[in-house]
Amino acid sequence: MRKSAPAEIPAPVIAPANAALLAELATALAGRPANTRAAYLRDARVLAELAGNAAIAGLDTRELRRFLAVLHGRGLSGRSLARTLSSWRALYRFHLDRDPAPKENPCAGLKAPKAARRLPSVLSPDEAVRLVEIREGDPLAVRDRALFELAYSSGLRLAELAGLDVERLDLEAGEVRVWGKGAKERIVPVGGAALAAVRAWLSVRARVRGVDPRALFVGRGGKRITPRAIERRLAQWAVKQGLGRHVHPHMLRHSFASHVLQSSGDLRAVQEMLGHASIASTQVYTHLDFQYLAKAYDEAHPRAKRRKR
Repeated sequence: MRKSAPAEIPAPVIAPANAALLAELATALAGRPANTRAAYLRDARVLAELAGNAAIAGLDTRELRRFLAVLHGRGLSGRSLARTLSSWRALYRFHLDRDPAPKENPCAGLKAPKAARRLPSVLSPDEAVRLVEIREGDPLAVRDRALFELAYSSGLRLAELAGLDVERLDLEAGEVRVWGKGAKERIVPVGGAALAAVRAWLSVRARVRGVDPRALFVGRGGKRITPRAIERRLAQWAVKQGLGRHVHPHMLRHSFASHVLQSSGDLRAVQEMLGHASIASTQVYTHLDFQYLAKAYDEAHPRAKRRKR
């Protein structure tokens, strides 16, 4: 007996009024970055599908809370639900701006369930040293060592690293000035190994034809290096240096914070160097520090391990 073809699942119903609202939202978001626009529209479409024949404009907080519960039941994490809820708030702000009638955003009082906090991945001090100690003399290798040394020495974000100008680095004072999130400037110390690596790179950079005079880190053609190029080079060097796992630029920032905190115990200083607006963002590294101490305890304390039978 021949098996019948599986029945096609019908596409979710979207009410005409909601489809029109989504189309207007898509037009309004035309100037936004492609990924941002796609994320907002995807989350708005999910809401329209959950609403069915009901108009999005007429939904209340109780119904939206039920929709969040439905998505949670489908397996969406707290982090994903928080992003979805943020998109829904933006959709209602857009709708309320168009509609002169006095209404409140039904998402205003909603909160997504707390996401489980994931501890950031860090390199051990030995791994970090092995990664940044690049011995090759090729110009790009010299540049990469300076990049990685500076990232690990000062805990810079990827965008800060790629956008760094020569004038922002003070080799004599041993510090770098960066523009962080929210256009906030901070001054971060630079270690001796990073300063030596940057000096070596500057001597090579001076010989690059058509070099961007402002950019500290450039490619072969003299143009400022891109964040994607830094990610790619770091991943390649992690393999070359025998680390045996994927390494991304933010891992160097996490490693910087964790290692400084382990050595100094000064959470406020680490917060300032990382450019965190809230101490809560920096406190995750105290969990890493405790995890490290717990592991050391388990390995060293005679009463920590279970006796073998």
